[in-house]
Amino acid sequence: MGKKDKNKKKLSGTVKTAIKTEKKLNAKQKKELAALGEEDIEKVIADIEREEARRQRVVEIVIEPPSRRVNFSLIAHPFKDELIMFGGEFHDGQKTTVYGDMFTYNLNKKEWTVIKAPGAPPPRCGHQAIVTSTNKGEMWIFGGEFSSPSELQFYHYKDLWVYRMGEKKWEKIVSPGGPSARSGHRMIHMKKKLIVFGGFYDNLRDYKYYNDIYMFNLETYTWHKIECTGNPPAPRSGCIMLPTSEKLLVYGGYSKEKIKAGVDKGQIHTDMFLLSPDKNDQTGLKWKWILTKQTGLKCSPRCGMTGILIQPHIAYAFGGVFDNIDDEEELQGTFYNDLLSLDLEKFQWHEVRLTGKREPPGQRKKEKAQKENHIDECNSNGDKESSDICENSQTGTTNSNKSMQTPVTCIDEDEIFTLTVTSNTSCNTQANSMEKVENIFFPSPRINPGLVVKNNTLYLYGGMLEVGDRQYTFNDFYSLDCRKMDEWKTITHDDLSSQEWHNTSSSDSEEEDEDEDDDTSNNSSSNEQ
Repeated sequence: MGKKDKNKKKLSGTVKTAIKTEKKLNAKQKKELAALGEEDIEKVIADIEREEARRQRVVEIVIEPPSRRVNFSLIAHPFKDELIMFGGEFHDGQKTTVYGDMFTYNLNKKEWTVIKAPGAPPPRCGHQAIVTSTNKGEMWIFGGEFSSPSELQFYHYKDLWVYRMGEKKWEKIVSPGGPSARSGHRMIHMKKKLIVFGGFYDNLRDYKYYNDIYMFNLETYTWHKIECTGNPPAPRSGCIMLPTSEKLLVYGGYSKEKIKAGVDKGQIHTDMFLLSPDKNDQTGLKWKWILTKQTGLKCSPRCGMTGILIQPHIAYAFGGVFDNIDDEEELQGTFYNDLLSLDLEKFQWHEVRLTGKREPPGQRKKEKAQKENHIDECNSNGDKESSDICENSQTGTTNSNKSMQTPVTCIDEDEIFTLTVTSNTSCNTQANSMEKVENIFFPSPRINPGLVVKNNTLYLYGGMLEVGDRQYTFNDFYSLDCRKMDEWKTITHDDLSSQEWHNTSSSDSEEEDEDEDDDTSNNSSSNEQ
């Protein structure tokens, strides 16, 4: 009879209980999935990856604008006048669809093309993508998440992919020592290296936020973890990360922590940090965090804001949301549609002021008369809320004479609701010290839109707006000339009335009501991306 392993560690009672609980939850989930006809999510992903690996040829088809989505990636082609979109997600109230498609938008032809290339990665959202000019252009994608339609299953990726634009072919890069599985992280390209920071992992039963830093060498194809000293940022996801000279800047983000059983507390971060390489280090793997003082306008707290580098030392940021918690059950978000700039040398915030389009003589009077006639028609219906809808749809603007938070009435086929829309003066400024140009159009408030710059033009696509329990996901498309800075131009208009929303039936299982804290975590995940 063999000897017992004396070195074998005994499990504590707490650990044993946790293991038993996990097994029971897994068994319960399998029954729920079987009832819904859903396969195990890891099997689904593996099947998709094998199917894409069998693809032999490239298929390119000119299409209408991509479907509504949020938490996708939108980047500029390093050589061509094209934008590249990958992935994203859409939720209709009952099921979630995660996309794995890739599109290009030709800026000259003004047309979208879907590209199906060999070896593509499985669908994902909340990932990160960057481009390099190496080998006729490469697009690198790391991490992200995938969920089943019911959202009973979540899968976080830790894989790294490269799309070789010259060959029009995908390749999965297998290299040990990289970041753990996550989404909502940030990734930038700096000196032939990819640098990954933060993110979160959530399996509906437990979650974790990260503040670690990893570096991928694009020459050796190896991962390295950066050793950091100093005052690091708290773990977070959905922050803004930008390169500044030889340093990295991190601003904002979102995280949450457990207060007690079944109760989580979210936190929107408003701090700013610099990460600098250690001058005495020859390995390039030792860096130091420094908490940085911000100047200029004090930006109102928010998460889900998208940031992009416009010039070597200037960044723009758009949108975001601040959640106002009235009580334990009521959560209302204030969404933003302002455009802010950040000076990366002075760490100074500014409001981006648009000049407005100069109209020919008599044009303003003509448009004003048309608007008044349109509103009169609405008023004739005797519905004040409909009148408000008409007024806002006609102007598409923010009014400087109103307060910074303006109630705007919206409508769809099922209901009428009032939404708090924050104008493009949402930073904490003194309104009487700012001269506003009236009737300047801004895209509607939203979180996590695609934001990219090409040929001195800023492009904005999609994103998402929450109103109560309902989500409005966009597929509208806008551009802003960064030299003229006159006004946003609409490339593709979005008719929200065409978006169907399926309310979850009140007769669903009682377990959903008991797991309300899990649902809250899930609904807020879009803010974390």
